[in-house]
Amino acid sequence: MMLPDTTLLQSLGLFAVSAAIVWFAGTRLAYLADALADRFNLAKSLVGLLLLALATSLPEVATTLSAAVSQAKALVLNNLFGGIAFQTAILALSDLWARGAITNYPRKANHALEATLLVFLLAIALLVIEVGEPIAVAGIGMGSVLIALIYGGAIWLLRRYDGENDWIPVDLPDEVPETFPVSALLAGESRAMLWQAGAACLAILVFGVLLVTFAERIASQSGLGTSFIGVTLLAAATSLPELTTSITAVRIGAYTMAISNIFGSNLIMLVLIFPADMLFRSGPILQNTSQTVRLALLFGIAVTAIYLTGLIVRRKPTVGPFGLDSIIVLAVVIGSGFAYYAAR
Repeated sequence: MMLPDTTLLQSLGLFAVSAAIVWFAGTRLAYLADALADRFNLAKSLVGLLLLALATSLPEVATTLSAAVSQAKALVLNNLFGGIAFQTAILALSDLWARGAITNYPRKANHALEATLLVFLLAIALLVIEVGEPIAVAGIGMGSVLIALIYGGAIWLLRRYDGENDWIPVDLPDEVPETFPVSALLAGESRAMLWQAGAACLAILVFGVLLVTFAERIASQSGLGTSFIGVTLLAAATSLPELTTSITAVRIGAYTMAISNIFGSNLIMLVLIFPADMLFRSGPILQNTSQTVRLALLFGIAVTAIYLTGLIVRRKPTVGPFGLDSIIVLAVVIGSGFAYYAAR
């Protein structure tokens, strides 16, 4: 019987330790974000979309830009696009802690609009890849510029739409009180809470980057290859902050913050293509991509469209704690793993 490589075991151990720290920091950040939203009278969907999504995306920002500087094109694209389906599956897992399907709870159309804009941006990225970036200026493809401009317009539209109430669903589930008394747990001054939130963001950034470093080591030491690892272990590693913050948000009843956190993080991963393209000096980064990248975009469109349908259809059958939309999303994500392995 062949014993595992001790170097690989060491990388796995360091990966697990970093993951535990990211989990603790993400949990704390979710509590703080919820309490600060209440204290400053901010919409929790907006906090999830802009603040929590940005904080939990810090590892993706750091690893994407560093990989672009290193001219590791495959790692950049597989990490960003592969993480979209993984992060969307977090909402499916959230049904375990929600009282029914999580997509039953939003009382405004914000999240349906977020999902629609995300599908649109994913389709634009796929279209750019298929066309092949025919126009480039100083090595920067116009496709990545277009994605950045559409992202800016999407955020403007979402912020403007947040205060409107022209779409009101009926037959809503009852409001769920907080499972944990967040206000009692975090009764300190606002300044101290902001410092704690900053410390949690720093921990997520530092140990999130370490997660990616150890994932890359595991990729080379295990022989599985960077393409397969990029859209599986690496994407899962950088999605860990979103996992812990979203699950914590659901446990305290902040469903809208959890949903906006996931869709907002996915939007951020798309707009990161633009700075990555600026740092990648071997031509447009979306040119001549692998089949794995195309698959990742298609799976991202599929799972987002499923949840968009779930947000619109208010009464959905459930299987145990899972809504039908979550069950389909989990099936698609599991199937994507087999597809990535076959295309590696």
